[in-house]
Amino acid sequence: MLYAVLGLFSLLFINGAYLVGITLAEWSSGETIQNYFYLNMFLVHLVLGVLLILPFLVFGIIHIRNSRDRKNRIAARVGYALFGTGLLLILSGVLLTRVEGLIEVKEPMLRSVAYWAHVLSPIFIIWLFILHRLAGPKIQWRRGLALAGVAGAFAAAMIIWQYQDPRRWDEEGPDSGTQYFFPSLARTATGNFIPAETLMMDGYCKECHADAHEGWSHSMHRFSSFNNPAYLFSVRETRKAMMERDGNVQGSRFCAGCHDPVPFFSGAFDTEKAFDDPDDDLQGHPTAQAGITCTVCHAITNLNSPRGNSDYTIEEPMHYPFASSGSGLLRWVNRQLVKAKPAFHKKTFLKPLHKT
Repeated sequence: MLYAVLGLFSLLFINGAYLVGITLAEWSSGETIQNYFYLNMFLVHLVLGVLLILPFLVFGIIHIRNSRDRKNRIAARVGYALFGTGLLLILSGVLLTRVEGLIEVKEPMLRSVAYWAHVLSPIFIIWLFILHRLAGPKIQWRRGLALAGVAGAFAAAMIIWQYQDPRRWDEEGPDSGTQYFFPSLARTATGNFIPAETLMMDGYCKECHADAHEGWSHSMHRFSSFNNPAYLFSVRETRKAMMERDGNVQGSRFCAGCHDPVPFFSGAFDTEKAFDDPDDDLQGHPTAQAGITCTVCHAITNLNSPRGNSDYTIEEPMHYPFASSGSGLLRWVNRQLVKAKPAFHKKTFLKPLHKT
């Protein structure tokens, strides 16, 4: 049981050093360097923490019962303090974790206290563990220092790597981002297409933002594209005229940057023949029926100029793990991750331009 506790705590120490290192790096630089790897490491932190609870409690209670009559009372008192600090670490972690219908601490002050207790308690745990072990067998300092070295090296390496691609949401995309979209002024942040399924996650948004989804579902944003009969007729006539005059339909991109973002940024607007077939009402084509989705607006990272005509930069937004999973359980895990650590989700989908 002791080895299970020490093993889990060692893994949490390495994992936690990385998470704290990223937080400190972001605080000192003002950059956002969290990425999908970070979000997975946060999930690992929660899983390891849950796995630690039972063996820690069982070992602690048994060890206290077996050693309460020992003559070395100083070691015993330090052990009690160590166990109490471990309980504080676990309790603060539980309070910071949000589980729908079970644990949902929302009070900012209480969450702040729990956060700092969770961050600082490992320092005291290490100190108390050393004091407690001084009364027992000789401490294997090499193992402890090796663990600290691994944790430090891993955190440093990952921070340096993630600094190579910080999340920047207020910059104009590269010129290459316009290669598939001219004469529309819109561009993607990478110069590549964005998968249609990433831009069509309105049901996912509805799970937490039902009121906003309800307002959107009856709006002109919802019916801006080929699901609007008047626009369907107009854009098809435009594409027909472009084909007769230019031999291609690229001129209709001028319309698509605002009206048809899902087929436009996914590439379907130019490549799929259904959009030009007068006998196809496109009712069965999901991108044609999408309109201006929740994700499209909130994936915009920068307004490049006041010229209009969709002069903006859009990116493929980064989701927490399992956002698009077909498993109900994994989707539930995704929601708990967002609620436990909502800051990155907020930064991703609520940028300064959305507040103006």
